[in-house]
Amino acid sequence: MDDLDAVFANTQPGFIYSRYTSPTVAAFENAVANLEEGEAALAFSSGMAAVQAALLAAGVHAGTSVVSSFDVYGATYSLLTRFFASMGVSTRMVDVNDLAAVEAALKESKPSVLLVETISNPLLKVADIPALASMAHSYGAQLLVDNTFATPYLFRPLIHGADYVIHSATKYLAGHGDVLAGIVVTSAANRARMFETNKLVGSTLGPFEAWLALRGLKTLPLRVHQQCNNALYLAGWLANRPEIAHVNYPGLISHPQHELAQRLFNGQGMGGVLSFEIKNAGRADVFRFMEALQLCLPATSLGDIYTLVLHPATSSHRSLTAAEREQVGISEGLLRLSAGIEDPMDIQTDLEQALKILKM
Repeated sequence: MDDLDAVFANTQPGFIYSRYTSPTVAAFENAVANLEEGEAALAFSSGMAAVQAALLAAGVHAGTSVVSSFDVYGATYSLLTRFFASMGVSTRMVDVNDLAAVEAALKESKPSVLLVETISNPLLKVADIPALASMAHSYGAQLLVDNTFATPYLFRPLIHGADYVIHSATKYLAGHGDVLAGIVVTSAANRARMFETNKLVGSTLGPFEAWLALRGLKTLPLRVHQQCNNALYLAGWLANRPEIAHVNYPGLISHPQHELAQRLFNGQGMGGVLSFEIKNAGRADVFRFMEALQLCLPATSLGDIYTLVLHPATSSHRSLTAAEREQVGISEGLLRLSAGIEDPMDIQTDLEQALKILKM
């Protein structure tokens, strides 16, 4: 009973109740913390639970403000502008690639948090994490980085000044499309705050899901290496197709942050996700293209071993109004592709036949 009492009091480590943690979840947390070179990590039942927990632990509450990249994941955008707004939190959306605009927003808003994505979803913009960390700290804000697209294989934000690193572990970390999970890597003190909140909220990762995620971590470098190579090949091929208006991928020399991505990712790759816009395509055209795919899967996820194609306007960014999507740059003709580990020629052949059907 003395041991049980000490664990409940947080004066002794141990496992006493699965809503708090379990040995398998702890093993997953330790593994990801090591990968991100952080002190500690806390796992959650979804990526969005991880985002919310990190915001709360960083001091976001009624009367405070947040500065966020305007082209973050649609659910993150809505979490800030709808849910947290209803609690009295103000959010200012900025283009994080415009460092002068970021500094102006930090100076005027005096936020608790600056929230960015290493590689943005779905427009694949690359954030200058070292510069943003320095800027955020100079104005008393903490930097929260969603590193889902980059993964620790490409980039580790904590060693470049970030305070919290967030992952939807559903994606690349688990890697097989069969688990829902999130995780935050941060300092031990920050983890302790999140842990106390999550004991009450209960968005705890289950042990079986943690086991699946741990299994996925074992092949993370192999998968991401192949996915990056496939994405680079497909981006180059699509950029030369007459049916395609524009391709967003940091591996292309034409990408505005190509040189920044080279510097941050140190030659490891440029990510496994790209997006492209079909010329003059409306929603019906895009749906016909997706229905014509035979190898690539129309699915609302990414980071799987299979190539997945998604229509952001009706899925990942559906919660945004049409005006908000237009402001962000998400058109009806935009598609997001998460490259799998298949032979890239097979993926190309499938995309090519679907584009031909679209022209019929």
